[in-house]
Amino acid sequence: MLALLGLGTIVALLAAILSKRMSPLVALIIVPVVAALLGGFGLQTSKFAIDGLRNLAPVVGMFVFAILYFGTITDAGTLDPIIDRILRAVGTRPTRIVMGTTLLALLIHLDGSGAVCFLVTIPAMLPLYDRLSMDRRVLAAAVSLAAGINFLPWTGPMIRASASLHLPVSALFNPLIPVQLVGLVFVFSVAYLLGRREEKRLGTAGLVSGAPLPQRVLSDDEKALRRPRNFWFNIILTVVVLGTMVVMGEKVPPAMMFMVGLCIALMVNYPNMEMQRRRIDAHARAALMMAGILLAAGVFTGIMQGSGMLKAMAQAAVGFVPPSMAGHIPVVLGVLSMPLSMLFDPDSFYFGVLPVIAEVAGQLGVPALHVGQAALLGQMTTGFPVSPLTPATFLVVGPTGIDLADHQRFTFPLLFGASLVMTVAAVVLGVFPL
Repeated sequence: MLALLGLGTIVALLAAILSKRMSPLVALIIVPVVAALLGGFGLQTSKFAIDGLRNLAPVVGMFVFAILYFGTITDAGTLDPIIDRILRAVGTRPTRIVMGTTLLALLIHLDGSGAVCFLVTIPAMLPLYDRLSMDRRVLAAAVSLAAGINFLPWTGPMIRASASLHLPVSALFNPLIPVQLVGLVFVFSVAYLLGRREEKRLGTAGLVSGAPLPQRVLSDDEKALRRPRNFWFNIILTVVVLGTMVVMGEKVPPAMMFMVGLCIALMVNYPNMEMQRRRIDAHARAALMMAGILLAAGVFTGIMQGSGMLKAMAQAAVGFVPPSMAGHIPVVLGVLSMPLSMLFDPDSFYFGVLPVIAEVAGQLGVPALHVGQAALLGQMTTGFPVSPLTPATFLVVGPTGIDLADHQRFTFPLLFGASLVMTVAAVVLGVFPL
């Protein structure tokens, strides 16, 4: 009975989110509360929800202050010299242009926002692609690969996986660092091959001189916020914050590092109290929207676990998985995670599907950690730039002026290849034991 109630709760959650009848925040709260009340848990429901919220506090804190930190140093122009140098260096050779596009998108996506990455990179590079008659699908593929390979600790999929499985971000991310490096090698190799292909297609037309270099135009408000004199200070501060988080993540909570880093960045770049308030206000909306969803997810996972529905579903599902196949669950999920981005939006997968898979795997002796890491190798990481379920996809096809179907046909195999390469790397490097 409890297993059926849990299954009905998951189905209702997915239906509410995917049909857009409820926002993810509303669905993650209302659906499990109603289910728990129908299951006869009464006032215990509130205890389950509070326990879930308590477990998520460090993750929510890290996400909020990471968004504020990266927003502040970006406002200060920390990435401007690096971006301008890349734009000057690409020249008019297609191979260098495609690789420069990939590097530029990778740097801009450091803040974890696919929308910002696409809205900055594509308009900056598109005039050069058009001047040389390069295939716009290559531009879309290059930015998609760069953004898709990014599952840094403060990105949405990583935060969701950490929240839904109640695992520290550092435990999920640190073992995946060498896997991500392998993915980066693959991405830049593909960018090089795409550029070479364009050179062969265009012949000497791809090497014409006199093509205008891509330009970035800053608004007056953006110029007023720039602090070029603090470039090296901001770079060193960022390296210290991220380095401490990766190396000492078990001893120093990531949330604390971003809190301290934000305070220092604000005091140095914007010493005036009113300017500090405006910088926080400028980025608070993005931070609080995601924080609200994460807290709602805490209610959902807290009720599902506290009521025993999750465990009951897992016990019922265990009988369908041959024991000999249990150890392969992470590898299978790693292979399927990218295509699953076409079926599930990030909230419904990470908060609705992933906990069930992890619980089933746990019943068979496979750590939830490996399940979460497998999902991160494709589910709304490499998968999100081609998924029709994410608005960011339309920020790729819109500015480039290509059809969604054309973009998916051209880019899907490349992104799927990146996911497969990282899955194989995870096996070879021992992240997923066989």
